Amino acid sequence: MVSFIELNPIDLGRCSLMYPYGPTVGDSVNPKSDDGTSPEISISVPFTFYGRPYKSLYVNNNGVVSFGVNVSQYTPDPFPLDGGTPFVAPYWADVNNVLGGNVYWRQTQDQQTLSRCTADINQYFPEIPFTAIWAFVATWDRVAYFGTASKKVNTFQAVLTTDATISFIILNYANIEWTTGIASGGNAKTGLGGIPAQAGFDSGDKKNYYNIPGSRTPDILYIRDTTNVQFPGRWVFQVDDFVIGVTTEKSDCLL
Repeated sequence: MVSFIELNPIDLGRCSLMYPYGPTVGDSVNPKSDDGTSPEISISVPFTFYGRPYKSLYVNNNGVVSFGVNVSQYTPDPFPLDGGTPFVAPYWADVNNVLGGNVYWRQTQDQQTLSRCTADINQYFPEIPFTAIWAFVATWDRVAYFGTASKKVNTFQAVLTTDATISFIILNYANIEWTTGIASGGNAKTGLGGIPAQAGFDSGDKKNYYNIPGSRTPDILYIRDTTNVQFPGRWVFQVDDFVIGVTTEKSDCLL
């Protein structure tokens, strides 16, 4: 296992994986509310997630971007889910932004952001012609866990992008220091134990889903050291119809 060392060169490199976020780039911010959510966000370009185009989404404080309904559940379940709610989970756990941190989001057709999405996807999927026309960036910035008695915080991000036909998600991890809130059995002083965070995505059809290795185990604390695209701290998936070139076996790229 690799322990956290603040602001070493590797950590700075991981921070560079994050897309710009916060007030300076015009992000909206979720209310300070335990288990809270954004309002329903109408999106200007439908995002196709496993064959179904969605025209709105929610950014949920507990580390989930969901389609159709908001998600207030704080203890993660393993994928596939029984409830049928499709969502992307960069880090599904019991976040409490009242105790620390902010949850930011924006949809954008800013050319700089779209060019970055295009370049990233072309690098990781050179066999798929792709030029982004829309992106959605959701960022959990230095968020605390429910019942925290420590200064531990997590920073992670989900980027959704599409060319109106093909859709991708990019999951970025800058800093992960805790896995569990106390209502999920975690320790107030460490943020560890109990039922740890879940990461990946679930289409809601019980067929198309992905659990990032380490999900709901203590190893999820080290997700920033893992990848499926040879860049620790980043996971990328095509999600419009089926995952091309990504299986459970091939994605177990623990660095």
